[in-house]
Order: sequence, then C-alpha cells, then structure tokens
Amino acid sequence: MSTAPRFTPADTDELPKDMMELGQLLAGLPPQYRMALEPVWDRVVESTRRRRRILTLVQEALSQLRLDMKYLVFDLEATRRERDAYRQNSGDDGQAE
Repeated sequence: MSTAPRFTPADTDELPKDMMELGQLLAGLPPQYRMALEPVWDRVVESTRRRRRILTLVQEALSQLRLDMKYLVFDLEATRRERDAYRQNSGDDGQAE
C-alpha cells in the first residue's frame, strides 16, 4: 500500500534561512574570496539537501511502518477472535492442542 509523500520536492530543496543568508553574504564577497569559498558552499548546500531528502524518506518509511503495524495488530486480533469462535463452536475448550 503506497501513499503520496507528505513533503513536496520544493520543501526538500529549500534551504534554511540562515544558509540562504550566508549564501547572499558569500555572493557579496570580492571575487577572490568568493571563488575560494564557493566549492565549500556548494558541498554544504548539497549535503544539506541530501540530509533533508534522507530525513523525508525516513519519515515516510516510519509512517508506512506505523500503518503496517496497525494492520498487523488488527489481523492478529481478528485471527484470535476467529480461533476463539472456532473453539467455542466446535466444543473444544482448548485442552488438546
């Protein structure tokens, strides 16, 4: 059973405000400093986006796991009720298993 993700791709690619502010400050630096810092900035941005994507995947997996667990508990309870009803109808009181 698959559900649509709760988080849109735009949400996962958006950077935190402090990083956006830092990026704007880096863009305002003189070219020699900016060129030295841009590769590091790009790695930090990519790392942040990757972490956000991973977090989204983990949240979706946990949500699916919770739903699966609810179905399993429901199925277990239904199976127990069916077993108990069968035992009661067959006259078996559970002494011989």
